Formats: sequence, structure tokens, C-alpha cells
Amino acid sequence: MSARLSPSRRKFWKTYQPTTLRAALEGCKEHAREARNLSVERIATDMGLNDHWSLYKWIESGRFPAVLLTTYQNVCGINLVTRWMAMHERRLLVDMPVGKAGDEDDMVALATQFSQAVQLLRDFYKSNGATDPAPVLAALRSHLESVAHHHFNVSGFSEPELDFAS
Repeated sequence: MSARLSPSRRKFWKTYQPTTLRAALEGCKEHAREARNLSVERIATDMGLNDHWSLYKWIESGRFPAVLLTTYQNVCGINLVTRWMAMHERRLLVDMPVGKAGDEDDMVALATQFSQAVQLLRDFYKSNGATDPAPVLAALRSHLESVAHHHFNVSGFSEPELDFAS
């Protein structure tokens, strides 16, 4: 049984960037509660753990077994630990494209996103860094991810992907 997220919460989780490993682990737990209505006990059960107290301990200490991270993120429905690790290593994550050709709406959205990112960047530099950098960084990261998504999509366009869904 899944809870339904409001559009504002869906946007929050899509753009949320944790700054510590513990924040990423706690964020995954909160997302599971909000989006999937899962308690810590249910997360532990779905991960195949016998004791939910171990999960509490790992989240609190930040010493989570690496072999269980992917399972934890899959159960929680969000990859915040992966995002944190990429940010910590100064890397950029890009969702794998589904292989559909971009349409007019995609191009308009990309141009609008670019325009908004440049506007925020211009305002930031104009204020000599006096404004909050967080929205500027979020807009730039989001735009870079979108461009990288289209780059990957175009580079693989000539090679059809197998459709395993049917």
C-alpha cells in the first residue's frame, strides 16, 4: 500500500541533496514513511533483517553495511545514499534514459530550465555572492543532469534497446 505524495513533496524529494551520510540514511527512511507508508520495522523486514534495532543503530551511527545499501535504497524507494556518495566524490549522477526520442515539450522544458539556471547564476554573481547559493547550485545541477540525460539518449539512439517489459 503506497501513500500518495503531494506534488510539492515529490519535487522536494527529487531535488533533495543530503550533505552527510547520516542525513542520506535518515532521508531514505523518511521517504519510505512518506511515499510508501513504511515503518522502520517494515523496512527491516523487507530487507530480510531479523531485528529492526540493527537498522536504527546503523542509521544513527552512519556505519551501514555496504552490501545492504542498495537493498535499503530499493525498499525505501529513493537513492539518497548514492546521491550523497556521488556528491562527496564530486561526481554527477544521471538517470538512464528510456530511449524515447525527445519531443517539442522536452526541448521547451530544457530551454526553460537553462534560462532559469542562467538567470539565477547571473543574479548570484551580480550580488557578489551575497544571495543564497543553494537554489543556484540546485538549478545548475538539475540542468546539467538534463543535458547529460539527452547526451546519453542521443549517443545510444542508433542502437535499439531490448524491451524486457513485455
